[in-house]
Amino acid sequence: MIEAPYLARASYDRAAHRRSDDQWLATAWSRARVLLVSPDATTPVVSGNGALRLDLRDHREVAGDAARRLLGVVEGVPYFAATVPGENDWATLRQVGAATDDVHAALVATAIALELWHGRHTNCPRCGTPTTETQAGWTRLCPVDASQHFPRTDPAVIMLVHDGADRCLLGRGVDWGLGRYSTLAGFVEPGESLEAAVAREVLEEVAIVVDDVRYVASQPWPFPSSIMLGFTAHADGAAAVRPDQAEVIEAGWFTRDEVRQAAEWVDRDGMPDPSAVLRGISPKLSISRYLIDGWLGGVLP
Repeated sequence: MIEAPYLARASYDRAAHRRSDDQWLATAWSRARVLLVSPDATTPVVSGNGALRLDLRDHREVAGDAARRLLGVVEGVPYFAATVPGENDWATLRQVGAATDDVHAALVATAIALELWHGRHTNCPRCGTPTTETQAGWTRLCPVDASQHFPRTDPAVIMLVHDGADRCLLGRGVDWGLGRYSTLAGFVEPGESLEAAVAREVLEEVAIVVDDVRYVASQPWPFPSSIMLGFTAHADGAAAVRPDQAEVIEAGWFTRDEVRQAAEWVDRDGMPDPSAVLRGISPKLSISRYLIDGWLGGVLP
C-alpha cells in the first residue's frame, strides 16, 4: 500500500514526558492551539475550497473550568483538547476524518478517544469512588485507594477474505440497509492471537475456514475505543457461506467489477442499481475500505 489508512497517516510528538510537569503545562497552555470537543464527540470545523479543517481556538477562548488534555506538540506548538458543550453544526470524526489534513485527523482522533474514555470511566472500577483526571488528561486517579486508570483501547481484527482469484467475501450487518456490505470484523478475545481471531471471527460469522492470514495495517477507531488491525485471508470460494444471523444477516462472494461499481456509487453519492445485490461498501475513512481498495488495485492478494 502506498499510504497508511486514514487516521493513521500522521504521527506527532505526544510529549508524554510532559504530562506530569505542571510548570511546562501551564506555559504550554498559554501559547496553545485548542481543539474543542463535546461530550458527544463532535468538534467545530470550517470549510473552504471544497475541504474541511478543524476550527482550532486560542486558549483565551476556552472557559477556565473546561477539562483540558494535552494532545502533544506539532512543529513546536502545543495542542490541547478542551471539553465544551457541542453545537448543532459541529462535525463528527466520521465527517471530518477523511476531509482534513493528516495531522489534524490524528489530533481529533486522539481528542475524541480521550473524551469518550473519560465519559465512560468516571468511577473507580475497584471501589466505585468518583475519580479525577491526572497526567494532563491521560489517567484517572482514585482518591480512596490511589489506583491509577489508563485510557482503554480494544483490539479488533478486520479482514478482507478473498478466493485467490477475482472474488472477495463481504457481509451485511443486521442493522444495515439492503445492499450495504463490508469486510468482516470482530474483537480479539483474551489469550488469543490476532491471526486466531481472524480465523475464529470468519468461522463464527459466515462458517468459512480461512488460511494464509496476513497482517496489512492498523487504524485507530475511537467508536468508542478500538484499534482496528487489518488483515487479508484466503478461503475456498466454493465453500458454502452461512451467515450467523446474529451479527451478519447476509454474506456472499463478489467480483472485483461488482465491488468497484459499489465503490463508485458510494464515492460519488450516486444512485445504485436497485437490482444489484451489492449497492454500497464502506466509505474512505474506514480501514475496511482501505483493504478493499488495496484488493481492487491489486496491491493486496
